[in-house]
Amino acid sequence: MQFRKSKVKFQAVDQHGQPIQNATVSIKQNRPNFPFGVAINKNILHNGAYQNWFKSRFKYTVFENELKWVSTEYNRGSEDYSTSDAMVKLAKSSGATIRGHNVLWDDAKFQPNWVPGLSSNDLWAAANKRVDSVVGRYRGQLIHWDVVNENLHWNFLESKLGWNASNNFYQRANKVDGRMTPFLNEYSTIEDSTDGASSPSKYLQRIWDMRKNGYHGPLGIGAQGHFTNANLPYARSALDQLASAKLPIWITELDVKPGSNQASYLEQILWELHSHWAVQGIIMWAAWTPQGCYTMCLTDGNFKNLATGDVVDKVIYKWTHAANTPATTDSNGFFETSLYHGEYEVKVNHPKGDNFSNLKQINLVPNEKARDVYRFTINV
Repeated sequence: MQFRKSKVKFQAVDQHGQPIQNATVSIKQNRPNFPFGVAINKNILHNGAYQNWFKSRFKYTVFENELKWVSTEYNRGSEDYSTSDAMVKLAKSSGATIRGHNVLWDDAKFQPNWVPGLSSNDLWAAANKRVDSVVGRYRGQLIHWDVVNENLHWNFLESKLGWNASNNFYQRANKVDGRMTPFLNEYSTIEDSTDGASSPSKYLQRIWDMRKNGYHGPLGIGAQGHFTNANLPYARSALDQLASAKLPIWITELDVKPGSNQASYLEQILWELHSHWAVQGIIMWAAWTPQGCYTMCLTDGNFKNLATGDVVDKVIYKWTHAANTPATTDSNGFFETSLYHGEYEVKVNHPKGDNFSNLKQINLVPNEKARDVYRFTINV
């Protein structure tokens, strides 16, 4: 786990440069370096409790359904982005970073109902218009797009438009918004070995095929992570294989099926995924509705934690707090600890009290040469 953390040393001195013993060092993380978030849906827009629960915990999100083609163009030629616009505004107002899910879906049953009957020419026109519309509308506002969702399992677009259809849409999305990373997004790649369609080797083959057939732009690996059990050795091995592509890997839709071990499995899986050097972010698939959640809820209807929510709060606390703070400086004015990478606010208080203190912002990032010491001067 050391690649997620850095050792830091603080020193408290007075205005004459003399060390201050027993000064209190308090450390608060304002923003984590490791992206950890949760899906939300339109229910959050008019639910203050949902908003408070989300905003107090997460700086990364994805929308469960609201950016999908069937949501924004239910009727052909009539686009409606009012809900997704409102959700983007809400997420940004809380400082949250947004993944885009999804531009197109390769599963025939998840198309707008007017799409499957289109001729090849009309489908090309409609799909290209869809890419231009949704990616263009949110240009510069989303960090990723799942461009053709689940195209290892399904081939609706290829069956209608030809074997290289997906490549066309990745090229097009990248051209419309060159700042976001286009992602592949698949299930049953890291969860277990029962589904051969999206095994790590098949995933790598798809990436190689995309490159061979002309797509040389940015690309990300989305591993959804819909777990039934906690097969940690398999997940680790699968991630090792995916990492050989040297592309960003995100866990995009993490959940665990209900059962007596759901919370325990979730905790084990979160730590395993977080500890893998190639994983660059984790998003949980736990958007709330009054009827429940897709598979895994984190809270009840009053936004009180379920056991899974307690697990999430526990790992957030572990990943955002120094284990041994607040603490006091030694006889030479020093205090040393290890912190997860991120942006921090550090306050050092003189033993005489709050009237004598110094506050600094520090930013710890991976692979940066460690600073020898952060010195805090307190005038006494």
